Formats: sequence, structure tokens, C-alpha cells
Amino acid sequence: MESLADDLAFENLTYDSRQVTPKTLFCCKGNFKEEYLLSAKKAGATAYVSEKTYEAGQGMLSIQVSDIQKSMSLIGAAFYGYPQNDLFIIAYTGTKGKTTSSYFVRSILKNTTNNKIALFSTIDTVLGNKPEDRFKSHLTTPESIDIFKNMRRAVDNGMTHLVMEVSSQAYKKNRVFGLKFDVGLFLNISPDHIGPNEHPTFADYLHCKEQLLVNSRTCIINAETDYLDDVYYTAKATSQPNNVYLYSRNGFTNSMNLPVDCQFSSISDDLNSNIIKVLSVSDKCKKLNIDSDYELAVVGDYNESNAASAIIAAAIAGSKVQDAKLGLSSVLIPGRMESYESKNHGTVYVDYAHNYASMHALLGFLKSKSPKGRVIVVVGSPGNKGVDRREGFGKALTENADEAFLTTDDPAFENPLDIAKEIDAHIDHQKVDVHFVMDRKEAIKKAILSGDKNSIIVVAGKGRDPYQKINGVDTPYETDSVVVNNILKGL
Repeated sequence: MESLADDLAFENLTYDSRQVTPKTLFCCKGNFKEEYLLSAKKAGATAYVSEKTYEAGQGMLSIQVSDIQKSMSLIGAAFYGYPQNDLFIIAYTGTKGKTTSSYFVRSILKNTTNNKIALFSTIDTVLGNKPEDRFKSHLTTPESIDIFKNMRRAVDNGMTHLVMEVSSQAYKKNRVFGLKFDVGLFLNISPDHIGPNEHPTFADYLHCKEQLLVNSRTCIINAETDYLDDVYYTAKATSQPNNVYLYSRNGFTNSMNLPVDCQFSSISDDLNSNIIKVLSVSDKCKKLNIDSDYELAVVGDYNESNAASAIIAAAIAGSKVQDAKLGLSSVLIPGRMESYESKNHGTVYVDYAHNYASMHALLGFLKSKSPKGRVIVVVGSPGNKGVDRREGFGKALTENADEAFLTTDDPAFENPLDIAKEIDAHIDHQKVDVHFVMDRKEAIKKAILSGDKNSIIVVAGKGRDPYQKINGVDTPYETDSVVVNNILKGL
């Protein structure tokens, strides 16, 4: 028995053989190669978890499971002492708006919690208030073991709240299996991430998104979302009516004619100012005491809905109106609607817009607020995933752009020119002038130089992402923000 107890005493848990130390429990997941286990064994791993036994694991304790992804989540929670139980967790899903909304909530709750709120987002992971506790994220939703490891670190750093993005892939791959969220928010859904390496069908994509509501104690739903009936009934199936909140823009009639709990409306909405009014409709929402006017630090009518969701979620977590006002008026969101003025070439916007829904919203807003200026867009599309985005970009450009510079954006193992040609195939050349410039920095420079003082130049897709994914390698890239800034300094 003592020998078995020793075998089951682990000091480290990982799925990456490069992170193995003595007394590690090693998880064999995904596209697993047996040499990884051999490497883990040499580095000191004493046991492994897998769906089958491996010859390379001879002499190690083998723990066989039926589903490695689900097992990793359960083991991760246990190994790190169930840190989720010490956090109030707000989780977002949606095709667009997750990151912006998460930053809104965090900025509000920083005031409520005395800066004790962690963040798991597409851009950054924040686990505390020291510089070393903030770092760039690699996945929208990390692997389950990393989630619980980060939660444990956040709790140990004194964090009491967490806001996180939950992607459809997180449920597809069981990265959040067994996790229950205090508040789950469903922003919207439109076709994205459909393909051989992601979701086989839109129905599968929708189903995975909806699992966030199934696993949340309180659900907040944007009543303007497509497929509202499906989304709403999913939430109702597992939540009491008092724990489901619907919100929408004032005057919007949803597809089910359901009464909403909260409405918002625009007071000021232009390229320099964004102020919304929030009004509670239902008794349960009135108890949150959120009725007021709120100034947003980021422009864009599409951000108003994101802000409304954040106000409701933060109030459920305990925030006051003043917390929300201060948080929303001071929030900084890296790579989202960053604007740069040039002397003779118009205004340049750097934005992460990376699918049809977000690009359509961004370009539509900018076009409507600057009808006299040409809209010039720099954009590419990732390789080996989200192939449907290429058609979406072509459609969005046709709708609201005057000129497009098609370029490279994380081509992976594909030829970026081939990707650009696929985007181009869906552009109406009677409406949009198209250029192919595969060097992204050069494409940005040419786009800026092609503008006049009234032009709107949009550099889309990467924001402050510091890498280009090329042939399986994360190749350092200055970020669109730095490239734009350097070009403008030289003009």
C-alpha cells in the first residue's frame, strides 16, 4: 500500500513533456506521439493518464480512462485544489464581442473588488497585480490543466473574481468540463469556426456555444441574437426564470416577442463619443439598481450592447453604478478600435475584427460616421481553419469598403496568396479596388499612403497579436499597432 501511495503522490501535472519534472503525472492527449511519453519518463514522470497503454510507459503507473479530455479537466481541478470554488466566475461566449465585454466587466469590477479580479481573454491572461502575473494568451480558452493552474495562481494572489472568455472549442474539446460559472453570458452567434479542424456544422457550433448556459447559475442573453428561441430554451431548461436575464436595444422586438429585463439606448454615438442609457424593465433587474447614463471609452455602436451586458453581469457580482461608470469610461482594450491620426492620410484604426460579423459591424459603423471619406481596409485570413471567414471578409468588404489590401494573417501551412485569392473571389470589383500585398507591413504602409485627409484606414485581424503563425512556427511580429505607429512617425 505504501508503494502505491508513493506512486500516487504527484508534485506536477502536465500534458507537455517539456514541462515534466520529477514526480509528474503526465497526460497523453490529442495528436499524441509515443516519444512524448518516453521523454516525460526520462524527465521524471512517474505515471501517465491515457485512453490506452503505451509500450514507452513500461515501469510507470498507467491510469487508463475512456475520455482523456474530460479526465484532464477533472484531474486538473483536483490537483490544484478546486480553485474555482474560491472565485466568482463570469464567463462570456459569442461569435463577436467576447474580449471587449470581458475587459468591460473587469474594468468595472476592479473598482468593486479593490483590483482583485483575474482575466482569461484572447489577448491577455491576468492572474494578479504584479507585472509577472500578466502575460499574453495563446488560446481564447486554455487547456483544462492550464485553466485550473491559472485559477490556483489567481486565488493564491488574492483574486476573488474572474472574468473569462469561453470559446466553442472549449466545449468541443471539454476544456471546461465540470466547471460551473456564476454568471454566463451569450452575446450572439453567426457562422464561424466551421471546418474540418473545428466544427463540422453550424448546428454543432451552436450546440457548443449553448453549453455555457447549461453550466451557468445565472444566464444573461442578448435578445437580439440569431437563434434566440434555441438559446433561450437552452437556458430555461437548466435555470430558474429569475436567473435568466434578457437585454436588448430599446425599440427592438425579438423573434419570440419575449419581454426583456433591461434595455439600452444611444445618447451619443460618433467617432469621438459613445454614451448609452440603461433602463431596467423587470422587477428583478430593477433590484440591480443599474439605471443611469454611461460613457464608454471605446466608440462603435456595436460596443453598446457589449457594455450593457457588462453592466448587468457586474451588478449581479456586486458592483454599484459608480463602479460601472468609472470602469467603462476608463477601460483600455489592446488592439480594439485603436485610432491613430495622420497629417495627410486620414485616420487609421487598428482592430482585431477577424470574422464577418465583427468586420461588418466595424466597417458599417465607420462608414456611417464618415460618409465622405474612402474606407480602405488591410486584411488577411488564417490558414488551415475558419475557411468560411474568407467568403465573409469578401462580403464585408463589398458592403462597406472602397479599397482593400489583401495580405498575410497567420497563414499556417497554406500559401497566403491563395488565401487572399479566396477572399478576392467574393469581392465585387465594381465596388472595391483590390490589391495583393503579402508583406503585411508593406500592405499597411501602402494602404496608409493611398489615403487622403478624409480617409478611414482599417488594419484588421491581428490587433496587438505579436506573432504570425507560419508553417507551425509562431514567428515574431511587431503587432499592427506598432507597425502603424512607426509608419506614421516616418511620414
